[in-house]
Amino acid sequence: MYNPIMLAGFLGWASAQVLKFILFFFQNSDFKVERLYGSGGMPSSHSSLVCAATIAAGRVDGWESSVFAALCVLSVIVMYDAAGVRRAAGMHAKELNQIRLRLFSQDSDAESKMKELKELLGHTPLQVFCGAVLGIVIGVLVPLAAA
Repeated sequence: MYNPIMLAGFLGWASAQVLKFILFFFQNSDFKVERLYGSGGMPSSHSSLVCAATIAAGRVDGWESSVFAALCVLSVIVMYDAAGVRRAAGMHAKELNQIRLRLFSQDSDAESKMKELKELLGHTPLQVFCGAVLGIVIGVLVPLAAA
């Protein structure tokens, strides 16, 4: 069974995650496997996934189809959330981690038991834009590969 919409979405997500891993390595000279599946960073894999699926749906089912329209709405929600709500949550986590560190800096036992909150949750608008562009390119190419 070949489903170009699902394939485009998966390839959009996977290619963004691999790019994150590679970019992290070049920026930090460190291999961090979490970059292959974690959220946040450049480019946005969420944006890439939804944009790839949206464009593939438009190409496969037509630009006036219900599937394309629904995926357009979903794409806007996901990208808004990535650059807005999730980014703000990551900034809050960073502040909370700093507060906790200051509060418990003398208590080594409490500090060792505390798990740091994940700070890399959302994206900058540029990261969302780059993920969207990557997804659009993949959405255009994937259906053509099956023809």
